[in-house]
Amino acid sequence: MTRHLQGSLFDQTDELRLGSLAGIRRTGLDDGAWIDVLPGWLSGADALFEQLAAEVPWRAERRKMYDNVVDVPRLLSFYGTDDALPNPVLDEARDTLSAHYAEELGEPFVTAGLCYYRDGRDSVAWHGDRIGRGAREDTMVAILSVGAPRDLLLRPARGDGATLRRPLGHGDLIVMGGSCQRTWEHSIPKSTRATGPRISIQFRPAGVR
Repeated sequence: MTRHLQGSLFDQTDELRLGSLAGIRRTGLDDGAWIDVLPGWLSGADALFEQLAAEVPWRAERRKMYDNVVDVPRLLSFYGTDDALPNPVLDEARDTLSAHYAEELGEPFVTAGLCYYRDGRDSVAWHGDRIGRGAREDTMVAILSVGAPRDLLLRPARGDGATLRRPLGHGDLIVMGGSCQRTWEHSIPKSTRATGPRISIQFRPAGVR
């Protein structure tokens, strides 16, 4: 699989190391939603990208859209509650996030969904993670990004209000919490700029997809 990742100028180590979550910053959104953002939480993120891109069992999916069946514009992999994650640092990240948010969330993160955006043509449309409990309950989705930055957009699901833009890559962390999955939508838009590959790792509690 061809990939061309330009490494981060600020992360010049292959040693995988998580930083402290003490520097995470919360932004309150409307309707009880919020996001926490911590740039560069994972050092050595480019090395992790290379391993995941080469070793994860990626799959391409096709979905029905109106009268056509189309390719999903990204590659996917999913690790359930009992599945071994592809690198120990991801187990550490999941456990660290579970401990940090234990009081607010009330349960651990247990699954990991991976998305591989190979270039600017890969994307994900506006959506909320509303399959399962996320459609009716407050929950959290934590996303660790490795590889080149891509813009994550957020907008109110009711159709008004400003769109927020957060570029994520090279070990950045974002956590979407409160009512965010029900009352807001997020997307990774296509880009016409020269854009390197990115992998996102989404940690979720049980019953949230």
